[in-house]
Amino acid sequence: MPDGYLLKAIVTAIAILLYLISRKIINSIIHSFSKKSDMKEGREAVVIRLFNILLFVLLFVIIFTIWGVEKDNIWLTLTSVFTVIGVAMFAQWSLLSNITAGILLFFSFPFRIGDIIRIQDKDFPTEARIVDIKAFYILLVTEDGEQISYPNSLLLQKGIVILSPDHFETHTNSKLQE
Repeated sequence: MPDGYLLKAIVTAIAILLYLISRKIINSIIHSFSKKSDMKEGREAVVIRLFNILLFVLLFVIIFTIWGVEKDNIWLTLTSVFTVIGVAMFAQWSLLSNITAGILLFFSFPFRIGDIIRIQDKDFPTEARIVDIKAFYILLVTEDGEQISYPNSLLLQKGIVILSPDHFETHTNSKLQE
């Protein structure tokens, strides 16, 4: 094996090792953050998966750079792939904003599973209990037992009021007394 290839192979092995170490560290940071803030495992798994994908893409960029793959070829391939993905997902562009909103909700945790919230929407005001928080949507159950899937991106755009834990009971009792 020529010296140039041996050096590139060693640097590639180091890059892979650094990728594995970084992945382990980031996963443990997310896990400890999730445990400390009492998050559900499902939410933690989604965020870990997204960060692992990001690290994996970064690893490939580094490996391509190490082996001297021409930037024009990389950009041609990437733009072709993103064009196909963009055309395929044109109608579903909100998918990316929902994923981003899901990550923001994971780290900011303005509300938790079990909280009763009021979504300040002038057209469709909603009061419901949070049952689950997913990557794309939040699952709510109203006082009447109606299940609502509310997109994360809309949740970040609306005002949210966290109501008292016994709001449904108090609200129901006041209706009965009238």
